[in-house]
Parts: sequence; C-alpha cells; structure tokens
Amino acid sequence: MKLRNVMIPAAACVALCALAAPVKRNVIDEVAWIVGDEPIFRSEIEDQYAQMRSEGTSIAGDPYCVIPERIAVEKLYLHQAKIDTVEAPEGQVQSSVDKRLAYFVDNLGSREKVEEYFRKPYAQLREQLLEVMRNNYIVEQVQSNLTKDVKATPNDVRKYFSALPEDSIPYVPMQVEAQIITINPVIPAQEIEDVKARLRDYADRVNRGESKFSTLAIAYSEDGSSMQGGELGYNPRSAWVPEFANVAFNLNDPNKVSRIVETEYGYHIIQLIDKKGDMVNVRHILLTPKVSDKDLRDATVRLDSLRKEIVADKFPFEEAAKYVSQDKDTKNNKGIMVNSLTGSTRFEMQDLPPEIAKRVELMQPGDVSEAFVMKDQKRNKDIVAIVKLTQRVQGHKANLSDDYNMIKEMYERMRKNEILKEWVEQKIKDTYVKIADGWNNCEFEYDGWIK
Repeated sequence: MKLRNVMIPAAACVALCALAAPVKRNVIDEVAWIVGDEPIFRSEIEDQYAQMRSEGTSIAGDPYCVIPERIAVEKLYLHQAKIDTVEAPEGQVQSSVDKRLAYFVDNLGSREKVEEYFRKPYAQLREQLLEVMRNNYIVEQVQSNLTKDVKATPNDVRKYFSALPEDSIPYVPMQVEAQIITINPVIPAQEIEDVKARLRDYADRVNRGESKFSTLAIAYSEDGSSMQGGELGYNPRSAWVPEFANVAFNLNDPNKVSRIVETEYGYHIIQLIDKKGDMVNVRHILLTPKVSDKDLRDATVRLDSLRKEIVADKFPFEEAAKYVSQDKDTKNNKGIMVNSLTGSTRFEMQDLPPEIAKRVELMQPGDVSEAFVMKDQKRNKDIVAIVKLTQRVQGHKANLSDDYNMIKEMYERMRKNEILKEWVEQKIKDTYVKIADGWNNCEFEYDGWIK
C-alpha cells in the first residue's frame, strides 16, 4: 500500500466531517474497535462516512477500514500526549475556532444557516469544533516532537534524488522571480477627517447606549470580521499590529469604545469583549479612506517617471526600492518578492497577484513594467506598482541545480513520514487493540492491528 503523508493529523479530516452529523450513542451501539481502553463505535464510523459521502470526499480504500484506522491512530497520538504532558494552548485553540466559525458564517450567510447546515445549535457546534481543533493541535505537536531532529545534509539530498525512479521525479511548472516597488497614493486630509468623523459618531452612539457596536460593525465595517459583528476571537498581542494591540490590551470596560486607532489597514474603533490570561477578544470597526481616481493617476505618473530613470540606468531598481518603495515586506530586501505559500522567491503564475501576473506574462528577464494600479489584498486598498522580471525558469523535470530546496523538502518529508510510520507501528505493538469480527478483513495502512 502506498505510504500517505502522515504529517497531517491522522483523523483531522474525518473528525471535521463528524461535526455535521449528530453522534447518537445507545446501549446496543456496536463497538467496532477498542484501542487501549477507548471504544470506537459503529455509529461514529457511519456518521463520518455519511458526511464524507454527502460532501463528495474521496476515501483511498474501504471506508470501513480507513475511517476507524484513522480514529485509532489519533487515539495513539493523544495517549502519547498525556504521557508527554502535551497540551493545547486554550486561547490559541479558541481563536482558531472563532476564525473557523467566522469562515462558516461568511460563506453560508448567517449563524442560522450555519446551524441549518450542520444540523445543530451554534453553541454545540463550537464545543465540538473546540475538541476537534484541540486534538489536532496536540497530534501535530506530538508529531513535531517525534520528527524535530530530522535535518537533511547535501549528501542526504543527493542520495535521495539519485535513488528516485525516473517517473517519480516531479515536474516543476514554469516559475518566475520578480522585484516590486509600490507607492501609496496621497489621500486628501478631508477624506481622512471624514472617516474619523464617522468613527467618532459610531463610538458616541455606542457609548450613549443608542446602538450596539456589533450592529454598527455589520452595517459599516470594511473588515472581513463585519459579518461576526466585528468580533476577532481570542488572540495574543503578537497576532495584531502593535498600534492595534496596544489599545486592545489596555481596554478594561466592555461598555466603552476605544479612541480612534490608525494602523496600516486604516482607522479603527475597538470594543472589549473578554480577557483570558494573555489573550483578549475584541470587536472592531474598520474604515479605510478611499483613494480618488485623480490620486491614482498622480501616483501612476510619479512611478512612471521613476521607471524611466531606472530603464535609463540612472540608478538600479534595488536602490529605488530601498528609498522609494512603500511596500513594507520588500523595500529592505531589494524589492524582491517572496512567495508566502512556499517561502521561496519563485512563483508559479497562479500564485502571483493577478495584476502582477498579467504584466509578468508578457515580459522578458530584465524588463521593468509600466506603472499600474493593483489591489493590496492584505490591507484592502489600491496602490500603484512597477515590477521587474528578474528570472523566468521554464517548466522542467526537477533537478538538483535548480530545485535543491524543493528536493530537500521532499527528502525531509519522506524521512518524517518514515519515522512516524515506525512510531505508530511500535505503538500498536505496545497497545491493547481489539477489532471486532467483520471489521478486521482489511488491508490497513499500518501493520500490527491484527494480533
């Protein structure tokens, strides 16, 4: 049987599916497996299988073998976590759950529709999701502890690549490397004052008891949290930019609204919901001053003038990026763009912002684009940019010269999978396991279940 990537928490996918089906237990419920002293019920397996079918989730193998084995493996990891006293940070788990629920609400439209989809009250869904994500965190931590010493040497990578069958060498799609300079159009002072006046009005209405903060957030906030009444969930100070965190963590009265806070995202007002240890849960309203067409045209003209000087070799792109660019992520790195998905400087075309991909596709290495307007998705505002294509690597079969880091990651992933597979199979040997008749005629991923 093919070895799957067991670095993914063993039962995460199955456990999430279980959220959508209420688990029913009764005295005649069949016990399919026992792992240690914990049963796995037939109804638990059936519920998860039914939900996976309804969502079109594919299962590699017999579901009555795959699903209980995944649940059993998770139990082995959770048992080890008790031995090692591995615990999930409750604040972080709650924050993750709040974000997941916000995602559900955003996509389904309302809390009521979330309850209808999952066929259970919102509070019950939250409790179940807390358990799932708490277990996921713990399993990931145990796996990380088991594989923390995996380090690939160049010799390891060369041997691994040399031993790969020809048909296992991955094909690397065409990739590009690029540099960027961006500037933010000048926003008129009156536009900023108008935004602040609106926020002051909202704060006064809440402080006077005329309006609920959450209602105003739903109606007016320009942040993705608006559908949740501006609620951000429990977060540590490090989760937010300093200007926002400093105010949020100094709030003490849930009935009052903060002063106006300026961040790189715009202007906020904040209301405290609750504090737990080093975590705080707040709601906020974000307004972003709008850029006029004239401001965008003026910024485009400025950046096109800069481009002409770069193309005329009056100074290098890297120098302009350092002194002119307002892109915080690249200006001190010679304008070099970094792929947030991989940590590499290389991008497949679909990983680039669409406005950049449109220009880069028609450029040759060394070309500098004309100035163009693009959306800064992270900060939800229009900016003006120029890009330089520094390298285009045509699609090819992976090789050590061009793709060393990718091959190194493949080797390390393979070693981690081997270590985890060996650990699980040893744990199976050391654990009492009983599989009921009718559930044991399987080709399992791991050896040793049948004793």
